[in-house]
Amino acid sequence: MKSILITGANIVNEGRISPGDVLVKDGKIAKIGADLSSEHADIHIDGRGKHLFPGVIDDQVHFREPGLTHKGEIYTEAKAGVAGGTTTYMEMPNTVPQAVTIELLEEKFARAKEVSLANYSFFLGGTNNNLEEILKLDLKNVCGLKVFQGSSTGNMVVDNIESLEGIFKEYKGLLAIHSENDHIIKANLDEFKTLYGDDIPVKFHPKIRSEEACYDASSRAVAMARKYGTRLHVLHISTAKELELFDNSIPLEQKRVTAEACIHHMWFSEEDYSTKGNLIKWNPAVKTATDRDKIFQAMLDDRIDVIATDHAPHTLEEKALSYTKAPSGGPLIQHSLVAMLDFYHQGKITLEKIAQKMAHNVAILFQIEKRGFIREGYFADLVLVDLDSSWTVSKENILAKCGWSPFEGHTFKSKVTHTVVSGHLVYEEGTFHEEKKGERITFLRNK
Repeated sequence: MKSILITGANIVNEGRISPGDVLVKDGKIAKIGADLSSEHADIHIDGRGKHLFPGVIDDQVHFREPGLTHKGEIYTEAKAGVAGGTTTYMEMPNTVPQAVTIELLEEKFARAKEVSLANYSFFLGGTNNNLEEILKLDLKNVCGLKVFQGSSTGNMVVDNIESLEGIFKEYKGLLAIHSENDHIIKANLDEFKTLYGDDIPVKFHPKIRSEEACYDASSRAVAMARKYGTRLHVLHISTAKELELFDNSIPLEQKRVTAEACIHHMWFSEEDYSTKGNLIKWNPAVKTATDRDKIFQAMLDDRIDVIATDHAPHTLEEKALSYTKAPSGGPLIQHSLVAMLDFYHQGKITLEKIAQKMAHNVAILFQIEKRGFIREGYFADLVLVDLDSSWTVSKENILAKCGWSPFEGHTFKSKVTHTVVSGHLVYEEGTFHEEKKGERITFLRNK
């Protein structure tokens, strides 16, 4: 593997920004110093005027492989990720077939080893009847268990209360949960179908997948986690009301219940349905501007611990269908870091906080081994950013296989120029170096 020397960058790491150099050898960060210009390296990257971040770790993506590869593939979506500064992802089980056995899960790992340009892990999916399989998980080699406590793409909902309680009671790893109450959603949907049939205006999506549906499910999950001491991670918080369920009075390392905010719930509001339509139809739904702003504040004050994308591509043809037939989800992984950097330019967040929420905290929360920080001896997952290089999202530069983005037409103020994955320079000023693939990440856990 070629060694890399990055010189003169502003290093954004562990609450500080400091000028310095970083030497990468054999996949790891070998040295960090004020002046390493005398060090030999095969590749020299001039970082002057740029900022060096730890690579983004996205703990919730849907790459659609196997079985749904007309929407996306591990190769295409990981490629979009590294172009946007994501060096590691954790992918969800609602593929075809669903990853609900160890055998099917390992097939996804094997495929990623062949094609993924980013580092990877995959969630096992929970069902009403696979607890025995769940308890076989090697917690050192798999990021966690995903349970849908509300139906979404793939309809993997765990709706048997005895099954759900059994998972919370018996499973000892990290349980990531999609929390929406299906019964409340169905009642709301029936009401709107009575009025509109299948052509429900998408602006009613947050009324159908309502605040009540989210809070009911999230509060039940949190109560169950506290009852059994489960390590619970609540995904994609979409309402201000849910924020009362989470704590910022103790360090992240000590939390047993944590939460995630996604880019779209901090960027869009229900006002955007009039222009974006089904392109911003997600589950859970984008809701009010108040919800959006309070979620952002909770991310800043540490009630919400990490930022992710819930990257979930569908084709434009699918998104053009009527409300009841158009699937929920959209592509975001290529634009997550630059979107957060736009918030920095607006004075809403610091660069240090972005590094914390998109890299450091994800590594801490999942107990990832030697990633998420710029430290000597750690794997070299690095992203170099030019904060003052604007560019506009267009069909020509969208890399997700679906070929569209809810950000199309938006001009971002910052640009990712280089991405290093496990010590390999995989992305350089628009060019990909694909000879080395990403690695399976591991976790510092007991089992």
